[in-house]
Amino acid sequence: MKTMFFFLLFLGYYSFAQSTQTVRGKITDAASKAPVVGATVVVVGSNPLNGTTTDADGNFRLLKVNVGRASLRVTYLGYEDIFAKDVIVNAGKEVVLDLSMTESFKNLNEVTVKYKRSEDNKVANNEMSTVSARPFAPSETLKYAGSLGDPSRMAANFAGVSGANDARNDIVVRGNSPASLLWRLDGVNIPNPNHFSSLGTSGGPVSMLNTNLLAKSDFMSGAFPAEYANALGSVFDLRLRKGNDEKHEFLTQVGFNGVEVGAEGPYSKKSKASYLLNYRYSLFGIMSNLGFDIAGTPYYQDFTFKTDVPVGKKGQLSFWTLAGKSNITFLGKDVDTEKGDAYGDENTNTRVRFETGIAALSYEHRFTDKTFGKVTLSASRSYQNFKGDTVIYKQETKVISEEILAQQAEFTNEKLSLNASVNHKISAKDKLSAGVIVDLSRFKLLNSNLYPNAVMLRNTDGETMLTQAYVQWKHRFSQNLTLNAGLTGLHYQLNNSAALEPRVGLAYQATDRSTFNLAYGLHSNLQPLLLYFYQTQNTNGSYSLTNKDLGFTKSHHFVLGYERSLGENLRLKLEAYYQSLFNVPIQPSLGYYSVLIEGVDFAPTNVGNLVNKGTGRNYGLEMTLEKYFSNNYYFLVTGSLFDSKYKGSDGVERNTPFNNRYVLNVLAGKDIPLGNRGVLSINWKLTSAGGKYIRPINLEASAEANTTIYDESRAFTQQQSGYFRTDLKIGYKLNRRRSTHELAIDLQNITNHQNIFQQAYNPRVNKIGTAYQQGFLPIPFYRLTF
Repeated sequence: MKTMFFFLLFLGYYSFAQSTQTVRGKITDAASKAPVVGATVVVVGSNPLNGTTTDADGNFRLLKVNVGRASLRVTYLGYEDIFAKDVIVNAGKEVVLDLSMTESFKNLNEVTVKYKRSEDNKVANNEMSTVSARPFAPSETLKYAGSLGDPSRMAANFAGVSGANDARNDIVVRGNSPASLLWRLDGVNIPNPNHFSSLGTSGGPVSMLNTNLLAKSDFMSGAFPAEYANALGSVFDLRLRKGNDEKHEFLTQVGFNGVEVGAEGPYSKKSKASYLLNYRYSLFGIMSNLGFDIAGTPYYQDFTFKTDVPVGKKGQLSFWTLAGKSNITFLGKDVDTEKGDAYGDENTNTRVRFETGIAALSYEHRFTDKTFGKVTLSASRSYQNFKGDTVIYKQETKVISEEILAQQAEFTNEKLSLNASVNHKISAKDKLSAGVIVDLSRFKLLNSNLYPNAVMLRNTDGETMLTQAYVQWKHRFSQNLTLNAGLTGLHYQLNNSAALEPRVGLAYQATDRSTFNLAYGLHSNLQPLLLYFYQTQNTNGSYSLTNKDLGFTKSHHFVLGYERSLGENLRLKLEAYYQSLFNVPIQPSLGYYSVLIEGVDFAPTNVGNLVNKGTGRNYGLEMTLEKYFSNNYYFLVTGSLFDSKYKGSDGVERNTPFNNRYVLNVLAGKDIPLGNRGVLSINWKLTSAGGKYIRPINLEASAEANTTIYDESRAFTQQQSGYFRTDLKIGYKLNRRRSTHELAIDLQNITNHQNIFQQAYNPRVNKIGTAYQQGFLPIPFYRLTF
């Protein structure tokens, strides 16, 4: 009833006068970044026609564009047309677009003009991507039910991707460990950008990335271009947008990710320099501070800032920073043992604290109308502190007898980086790019077990360097056939490991509606930093770093794709892939362990004496049927059939813990215009996936040891029941004269289906207990832009 009251309250503000907004931006050459002067930009379907042309700097401005959704067409002789569909226009914020045009292919007899690259919902930002690349707009992270404004949770809807669990946003791509994902932000390889993010993982419960500050970005699931290295499974290539350089704008928002405020605008009316900033604080933390007692309250806050300063006509200076910290405490006495608790263990007290900070300064310069370069200096720091108590109860009661400090850890990883690249357009047929990335890392790693036996697991500090150099070439044999080729080299100073990786892709447009794609990549991945410095205890009591000389894990990744346009806004995409993994660290003696299972527990694995002799394989078939938003509705259906296996030193081929076998996602949404200013939106999502393979618990051995003991001989032979969840999001948007209100309720797991989270031995009752993932959870959302 309260939700309905708020909807009626907003509807009470309704006015029939049509609101308008300014849509402006810049048009540049995709290969050289040179401004496209004199391009025609029109609002499709406007009456009277609303159009303009770009000025000497490639800028355009469209006044009095009706709020709602607008489609723009950009044309210029000698370039492929741009058709930017369904651009969201709100009264509370100007629309500022940065669009790129691709020079059309010319031959002796004709000039064929077709657009491709700039159609936002089909083609990736990175021109060197041939296959397995999916661009996404920031609006999608808010549109899809269950995504909570989180890029990772949004990407879990794509073909070949599955969420690790409801508690975190780690994602599994084509059966690979979530730890094999590469995060990149504005060209910089960054540490895990999530709150409560353990070193060596790629996800967390809450993202530090703010959707309100992102521009169109890319997600890649395999055979990616040569500029991306040190990743096996996937790449998130994210971009921060520029702040409004003409008008001050403000934002306030309340949702799952917290309470936030934001601002952007120019420094002065005479300058085109702009700023963009946002601060966010945990909603649950605020509630706890106001007196609401919540067990396991997550406290977190983050801050993002970016500034862009033009330097003459051909230069651009940018600085950005992303910083966050978080802490949480789980006490065993607070765990509800009757219904199970996915976030705690009644036999353990857990206290953790995390800090992450990233800053980058970059300068981009256009040397000529065909050549531009960019250099970036960046620094980052990740810190993690963990303390765990063993809670001992009086026999068969919930009365605490003793709390003993059992584990502690403190990890610090600092990095200084240099990224330099140059891009040159030789002609409409050929483009070259090359670059170098140097990461200098310093680290301090301390952790130990204190109870029941004292063991020092890691005790080291030092520094090392990872160097990458790459070159890429794009060649268009004809209008219909394109080659993307590249070579990247890696060197890891810690143990003098090196890798040379070729990448190649072919795209053939067979008809106006059909395209075939083929790509291959050799990929290499460093081991998790904590694995290199695990200390193996010798028989005389001393310690040795038996994993320090481990080389790269490597894989051959093959992808064959087919895309077909079934209509103006309907697309079918099929991809088949095969990934052969080798040089995988495993135990030297008979055992099930492989680095390919890292990331299943989100905690460092303590295994020594590893050797690069393991193998693995992933293969599957993916399908995407997508109807882009038009006529006030959209739908997305993605399906994946796959198999993910590995071999340890015992020679047994096992399922990886990420081998769900199948994943099905069905999403749909409908906008219902309510006059000229209001829109009611309904978004729905269904996910069904096979159960995960786990290590069975040995009850007798667990009872004897008084802790969870697994049956290693049957590792990953037992499959959990399948995963099922459906979400519903209902929202209302009201455009007033100079502001936009957005109100929504995200009803997660509306059937309250019980999906297994984990199982563990409970020594107090001598039973194996099961904790379940998130049940039905309504999450409110409100945003005001003005």
